[in-house]
Amino acid sequence: MKTNIFKKNHVYMAIIYTSIDINASVDTVWNIISDLDSEPKFWKGTKETRLVSRDGNVITREIVIAFRDSKCMQKITMQPKEKIHAEFTDGIIKGSKTLSLKPKDCGSSLEANWDVKMSGLAGMFTGIIKKHIRSGTEQALESIKQKAESS
Repeated sequence: MKTNIFKKNHVYMAIIYTSIDINASVDTVWNIISDLDSEPKFWKGTKETRLVSRDGNVITREIVIAFRDSKCMQKITMQPKEKIHAEFTDGIIKGSKTLSLKPKDCGSSLEANWDVKMSGLAGMFTGIIKKHIRSGTEQALESIKQKAESS
């Protein structure tokens, strides 16, 4: 796993790459990660989700994150059985989270990539938040793995 934080134009960015191998089919893993309403079960940093609109594979939703119960808007693009790209369009987080799913011998590989920053005054907390995002992502991928392998 590789985790980086860097400063770009005086803005701290949290760049996080992590992945896990899962002994379950792409179909099984996809059924878990594409159920966006159940995201808070796996991603502890997401407290609530609310669907705003759906247009084919593009979903707009509001989420409440654990950091100060902040509300964020997301535009999610689903590429069935391959990728879920969530762009934070409004709120305290700016950037994106992408889940990529790939077939692998005897199972699949699930990768989570974050490229985010905290906006406004919260920007000074990006380094601290990065640690929480990394830890939460590792925990979420492990929980998804356990669920998929027990299905």
